[in-house]
Amino acid sequence: MGPNPNDVFPNPNVPSVCYIKNVVKNPNIIIGDYTYYSDSEGADKFESHVTHHYEFIGDKLIIGKFCAIAKGVEFIMNGANHKMDAIATYPFYIMGNGWEKFTPKTFELPFKGDTVVGNDVWIGQSVTIMPGVHIGDGAIIGANSIVGSDIPPYSIAVGNPCRATKKRFEDDLIAYLLKIRWWDWNPDKIFRNMDALCSGDLSKIKNIEF
Repeated sequence: MGPNPNDVFPNPNVPSVCYIKNVVKNPNIIIGDYTYYSDSEGADKFESHVTHHYEFIGDKLIIGKFCAIAKGVEFIMNGANHKMDAIATYPFYIMGNGWEKFTPKTFELPFKGDTVVGNDVWIGQSVTIMPGVHIGDGAIIGANSIVGSDIPPYSIAVGNPCRATKKRFEDDLIAYLLKIRWWDWNPDKIFRNMDALCSGDLSKIKNIEF
C-alpha cells in the first residue's frame, strides 16, 4: 500500500514531484525515503540546487525522510566560503595564470560542517540554506527565508535571518513525537496510523496502533 519510495516520480499524474534520493548522483548528498522536491520546471534537477559543493572539501548534505522541499530552494555548501583572515577576501587562486600559487590550504578556509535537515521538514519556496545549518525534525521553514543558524525541531521559522517564531506543538507532544519517530516505521504501520498522522485532533497520535 502506498507509493514506491524507489520511484523517481511516485505519482505519474503529478510530474512536478520527484523522490530526489533516486536522482541524486553525488555520494555526499544523502536523502531519505519519500523526501520530495517539487518544481514544474524540473523536479528531477534537485542536485543543481546544491551549490559550491566540492569533493575536495568533503562536506555532506544530509536530508531525512518525508521532507517536502518547494521550488527554488538552494543549499549553499562550504565551498562558497572565502578566506576571511587575510587583507583580501578575493579568491585570486581560482583565476590561475600564476595566481594559483596562493591557493589556501583547506583548513585555512571557513568550514561550518555538514548541512543536516531532519525528518518531516517542510521547506517553503525559494528558501536559501547556508553551510553547516541543522534543521530539526518536524520544522517548517517559511518561503523566501535565509537560514543561517540551527532551527529547533517542530518549530516554525521565517525571515532573513531565519528565526524560530513559534513551536508547532506543546513540549510534551514534541518530546513524544521525537521519541516515536514515526518516519522510521515500516509502510504498513504508517498506513495503519495515517489517520492520526493527518488529523488535526492531536490526541489521536497518543492512541496509535503499535
